[in-house]
Amino acid sequence: MAPQSSTGAGAEAELPEYAGHYRLETTLGSGGMGVVHLARSTSGMKLAVKVVHAQFARDPEFRGRFRQEVAAARKVSGAFTASVVDADSEAERPWMATLFIPGPTLSDHVKRNGPMSPAEVRRLMAGLAEALRDIHRVGVVHRDLKPSNVLLAEDGPKVIDFGISRPKDSELRTETGKLIGTPPFMAPEQFRRPREVGPAADVFALGSVMVHAATGRGPFDSDSPYVVAYQVVHDEPDLTGVPENLAPLVARCLAKEPEDRPTPDELMRELRSVAASYDTQVFIPPERAEEGPAEPTPEAPAAGTPVREGSGRLRKRGAVVAGTLGLAVAGVLAVVGLPGGAEPAREVASPRTTAAAFSGWEAKPLDGRSTPQCSYAADAVVCAQEGLVFARDAVDGRLLWRRALKGTAASGPPAGPPVVADGEVLGGLGQGRELTAVDLASGRVSRQELPAYGGLRAVGGMVLLTGSDGTVSGVEAASGRVRWRHRVPGQDVPYFLSFPGDRLAYAVSVSGDGSRTRVTAVDPRTGAVRWQAGLDGALEAVGTAGGSLVAVAVDPARDEARAVVRYDPRSRRSVRVPLRVPLAQAQGGVRGDVVHLMASGGALTAVDLRAREQVWTLETGVVRASRPAADGRHVYVSAPDGRMLAVDARRGRLVGQTPVRLGERSDRVPASLPEPLVVGDRVYGSAPDGSVFAVNGRDPAAW
Repeated sequence: MAPQSSTGAGAEAELPEYAGHYRLETTLGSGGMGVVHLARSTSGMKLAVKVVHAQFARDPEFRGRFRQEVAAARKVSGAFTASVVDADSEAERPWMATLFIPGPTLSDHVKRNGPMSPAEVRRLMAGLAEALRDIHRVGVVHRDLKPSNVLLAEDGPKVIDFGISRPKDSELRTETGKLIGTPPFMAPEQFRRPREVGPAADVFALGSVMVHAATGRGPFDSDSPYVVAYQVVHDEPDLTGVPENLAPLVARCLAKEPEDRPTPDELMRELRSVAASYDTQVFIPPERAEEGPAEPTPEAPAAGTPVREGSGRLRKRGAVVAGTLGLAVAGVLAVVGLPGGAEPAREVASPRTTAAAFSGWEAKPLDGRSTPQCSYAADAVVCAQEGLVFARDAVDGRLLWRRALKGTAASGPPAGPPVVADGEVLGGLGQGRELTAVDLASGRVSRQELPAYGGLRAVGGMVLLTGSDGTVSGVEAASGRVRWRHRVPGQDVPYFLSFPGDRLAYAVSVSGDGSRTRVTAVDPRTGAVRWQAGLDGALEAVGTAGGSLVAVAVDPARDEARAVVRYDPRSRRSVRVPLRVPLAQAQGGVRGDVVHLMASGGALTAVDLRAREQVWTLETGVVRASRPAADGRHVYVSAPDGRMLAVDARRGRLVGQTPVRLGERSDRVPASLPEPLVVGDRVYGSAPDGSVFAVNGRDPAAW
């Protein structure tokens, strides 16, 4: 369809056909500052492109404000907003392109369908509270949250239009001469002290939005913006029609003074107590009969399998509720992460089989202050928390033993899941030189001291320690004996990575200008170099498959993944698959020919290296998640609230998730999220409340 003329404020007789490389097809909407178009990229991807009205494009102050909007949208992009794909604030007509998210605005939904039901209002409030929490965490205050800026997407609400006012569409002015916000959804301080507006103003707007969703009108209603401004500052809100169990919470949001309003975290805690039926689960749509990636999806057993107890009980879930997402992980794993966030090594073991189908369990926390980091070995789930290491039976969750860590090993959260080598659990690895070794079978404790190191990686029964001068020591994990010590050719100060099912360690270093990456594969037991290669671009290794290294090509300046690369050291050839949209801070997992990437902002993407194509992308709605892990049926990721989410590996559709398990420190942001374990049909997870749990991976709909 040809571009249409705008009928909104500031309409141009002829709108441009292109913004950058993106062809503008139809007009999605028009407002005081510009027009939003449905557009397509060269590859055919649908985008929403905002193009500023010509008269504002000539205003330097307005251009500055538009630059601020682009910067704010990039900061929170992808979690509860439409991800920014491209923008040009210096163009003749400034524009910004975001992913197109199908779904009506809250304003349009209420106009067409009337007020929402109490359950829908509760879920919407939870979704927007979680959105504001993550928006505020990155230092952004929206200042214009209103029904037309809330998209009701399939996977929960999305907030759009960051920090933008309508400079000419109202007579009401602040002392700067321009209205910052929309009067019916503005907080009192936006009228009284516009230069002192903080996050609490967004909470006030949230309260007004909830009244609109529940009743079809605002808490302060008048045709005159001046009357509305007076009501907002001086009058009590009209909450008639707001569900009784939500009205007190909405009233707190609409408090006149910012300090009297709840924070988004407090809102989420209050909402959990509003009704037992509430949780922040995602809407799980019915599957479509469409093809996706190449991994087969075996039939799952019927839902409703009884859940087996450890010391708690899992609640079953059917298909369900709209709202905000959270996830939890899976990985067939074990071991320790490097200081600085390097990837943990993992060890795979076969589970003990039982006659009955695995029904899952949940064990009560030993310490509710932090999330356990866990690995799997010899039919046990071995976990570490701050100052503690313990083991549970993998089949029924009963506690096998627990041991306290001492010294530097007890001084902070674990660096990663515990290493298990030759029947010994190595507690406190990566937390100083003191190491606590616990016999997996008996729980017997011994202690040893490691050589001084700057970097550490455990792989193949060895611990590789990198000194400040670049010398690497290979230490036997079980005995502490130094087996070899020397420098690694081609690497100044190597820091190693390791991957599940691969007995090699990999040192990866990027040149200062980002044009080349050197990869060195080392045998950890001998220190011998197996192969070495110099590859084009800045690469971050994410896994191995069939002897080949898999990496993502990143833009170092933006920390965005642009392509997936597989390098075969035997043929010395590379395969590169471009991504349709750059992925910020992507973490990857590899299963066969398929790579799963989890981006900051919530996009989960599957890339088939054999077919050389991106096969699906799912916007999960979480601001951050763990590294993805997969079996033949599902992909698993984790969220900060302790949920485990399963995604159909073939179609990229949500198929199940576990309940929220927030802990005593739910207001804290963990440095990294743990990967639960995928072992056969079992998936093991851990949560911020300190609990460890297991579910049947064949039937996520029953979680």
